[in-house]
Amino acid sequence: MPIIVNLDVMMAKRKISAGNLAERVDITPANLSILKNNKAKAVRFSTLEALCRELDCQPGDILEFVREDKFGNE
Repeated sequence: MPIIVNLDVMMAKRKISAGNLAERVDITPANLSILKNNKAKAVRFSTLEALCRELDCQPGDILEFVREDKFGNE
């Protein structure tokens, strides 16, 4: 998948647990886990905004585009 979610990196930098972040962003720990593990098919702007607010970061700090060639390689 060409969009990579670097949520775990930002969480480590900010020293915040998944449970704490999920509570502060008002999403379930299961949904945060889906985001963290690059399993999400979409993310709401309101969720992205809340994550950025709580992690004091920009959307580009969380989301990364990785170009793949026609064979699926990075």
